[in-house]
Amino acid sequence: MEFSTHYKDDNYTVYVEHGALRKLDTSSYDQVIVIIDEKVHALHEERLTAITATATVFQVAAGESLKTLAAYSTLINQIIDRGVTRKSVIVAIGGGSVGDFAGFIAATLLRGIDFIQVPTTILAHDSAIGGKVGINAESGKNLIGAFKRPKAVIYDLDFLTTLSYAEKLSGFGEIVKHAMLDSYAALEALQQDYSDKNKLARLDALDHWLIKGMAQKLKIVEADEHEAGLRKVLNLGHTFGHAVEFTHHIPHGQAVMHGLLLTGILSDRDMRPLAAWFRELGLAPIDYQPFDTYYQLMLKDKKNQDGSIQFVLMDQRIQAVSKERLLHAFNKLGEFDAD
Repeated sequence: MEFSTHYKDDNYTVYVEHGALRKLDTSSYDQVIVIIDEKVHALHEERLTAITATATVFQVAAGESLKTLAAYSTLINQIIDRGVTRKSVIVAIGGGSVGDFAGFIAATLLRGIDFIQVPTTILAHDSAIGGKVGINAESGKNLIGAFKRPKAVIYDLDFLTTLSYAEKLSGFGEIVKHAMLDSYAALEALQQDYSDKNKLARLDALDHWLIKGMAQKLKIVEADEHEAGLRKVLNLGHTFGHAVEFTHHIPHGQAVMHGLLLTGILSDRDMRPLAAWFRELGLAPIDYQPFDTYYQLMLKDKKNQDGSIQFVLMDQRIQAVSKERLLHAFNKLGEFDAD
């Protein structure tokens, strides 16, 4: 399957299918720079040979530890030393952290060169499209970044066969978010398709949900690319989720699942059934730190305005939430893990 953006210019195509790597075309560039997750390289080296054989390849250790100013400085200088030009291209092969990191290098190198996203995880079905790239600051996640459209997104579903269950669950967190943004019926259907851990491990019916989520995101980002309003709804579950991720160093999508539960409580929804489903899928409880640990991180969220924390609620309203209201929701969330 393929679909394209509909901007006035600089559009790109998203390819989603098994064997999509054959769609990758870098013939028009003078130099190809591949930034690849070292684990992906080891697992899929043979099928990547057509891309890497004539490219300059940089293997990186994926994960949020990659997205630092130190790692950025080291790699961008190594790329510059290879004689890169504005007619060169960066190809990002890996999960969301690799795409964010490589995309930020592309956005800032020589004031911007082309890059192509080759996501290899379920989670990256969300992060690979929409043009957000960036790295982390010492005080928070994704606080240094840019908007940079890829030239193409090549989503080869064959990569997903080697994912660990933790990576599958993390990617599923973003699929849940998209279903919640769609409708209650979509969330119910998702729960039916993945009623237990075994079904998620087998990735039953995954193609349908991946394409549905990507199409939904593209529709939103086309209407509001630079997050002036509508695009903020895609942050459902992320305000608290990012604070959890930064504090506990758990996979992004799993942190978002905890964030979705808190958001539901703030939206006056009964989230115990959803919490029970998440536990059935293997989402581990968290040994929460004192509330202020997360509150200080949420104060730095990019959506905030006028000193107030802005939350995307379940009905897609964006609302300023007081510290007292957040604390009350946080305490109720802690009760779920005590059940």
